Amino acid sequence: MKSSVRIVEVGPRDGLQNEKTTVATADKIALIDRLSATGLRSIEATSFVSPKWVPQLADAAEVYAGIRKAPGVRYPVLVPNEQGYERARAVGVEEIAVFTAASEAFNRRNINAGIDESLQRFAPVLERARADGVAVRGYVSTVLGCPYQGDVPVADVVRVARALHAMGCYEVSLGDTIGVGTPGKARAMLRAVAQEVPMAALAVHFHDTYGQALANILACLEEGVAVVDASVSGAGGCPYAQGASGNVATEDVVYMLRGLGVETGIDLDALAETGRWLAARLGRETGSKAGKALAAA
Repeated sequence: MKSSVRIVEVGPRDGLQNEKTTVATADKIALIDRLSATGLRSIEATSFVSPKWVPQLADAAEVYAGIRKAPGVRYPVLVPNEQGYERARAVGVEEIAVFTAASEAFNRRNINAGIDESLQRFAPVLERARADGVAVRGYVSTVLGCPYQGDVPVADVVRVARALHAMGCYEVSLGDTIGVGTPGKARAMLRAVAQEVPMAALAVHFHDTYGQALANILACLEEGVAVVDASVSGAGGCPYAQGASGNVATEDVVYMLRGLGVETGIDLDALAETGRWLAARLGRETGSKAGKALAAA
């Protein structure tokens, strides 16, 4: 296990895009500014997708332009195509993320394209990013299961992750989109991918639908992964399992890592306070068990 781990905070993007409560632009900006003050080094700020598909993030340009860019903190944004890339660059974005799935069925239902076609769509985006000196992170979703096809062959996960890395993604995040994974399966999947993509270029992204996220993260940490995606307050439900938890809460991951003696550079109390602040704006209690416990202590 590595002595330090980088947390990629995905709450402002992956978290909020799955929330039914509309969040004001000013609150999104305030959330990111609060997160910047906790010691986080990577905060996914928003997504430049079509407002028709994700109305919650229709204010992407205003949010990105409005946040205070803290020194040493990266603020990647998700882009689906060249149009999204152009919108992002117009407001000064310096790092982007692209996404596809390891499941053919999921890709076809989500973006009306197969895996290979989705990779081809990214090619011009990555070419432009390379020419512009823009860093690119890649996401592979449904790595441990798909809501439409069920099991996803590990060989498909390996193939997609390898393709994204070869296309120029400096880091590839492996996502259990519906949260069905268990530690043994998570470990085996990561090992298989790491045979084709360097472990230093891999991240893990677990949803907590079945309460397995922390256990899965620990299994992957033991394999040597050193980058973990998480969402403050556990923001973002799972759209494929009604009422289920979405992203693992950043506070819970940081608490676990602190107990393991793994350095994150994050102020847990400030992070938990931010999680409770966000939960209040979403009209509920924080989804972080550590956040609740710290508030009661």
